Amino acid sequence: MNGLSLNAHPILRQIHATICRQTESNAHMSMITDVSGTAALAICESLLLALNDRKILPESEIIGILTDAAAAHESAPRDDGLYDLHQAVALLINRIIDGGISAR
Repeated sequence: MNGLSLNAHPILRQIHATICRQTESNAHMSMITDVSGTAALAICESLLLALNDRKILPESEIIGILTDAAAAHESAPRDDGLYDLHQAVALLINRIIDGGISAR
C-alpha cells in the first residue's frame, strides 16, 4: 500500500463521508453496488490526493479535473438511455467537489 488510507487521510475520509451521505439521501444513488465503479473511484481519489500531496497538481487543478468530469456527464445526450445515470454521476462529482473544498 502507498500510505494513503481512509483512516490516515482526512480528505479521503471527507470524500468517503460525502459519498456515503449522498448515497443514503439520494434515490438515484441509494447504494453503491457497482464494485468496479467503487474501485475506480477509490483509485482515482488516491491518485488525485497523491498528486496534490506531492505538489504535482495544486488543488485548483484537481478541482478543475473534477469539474470537467462533472460537466461531461451533465452534457450527456438525453436519448442515450443513460441520461439518469449521467445526471447522478454529475451530482455525485459536484458533491465531492463541495465536500473536498470544505474539508480543506
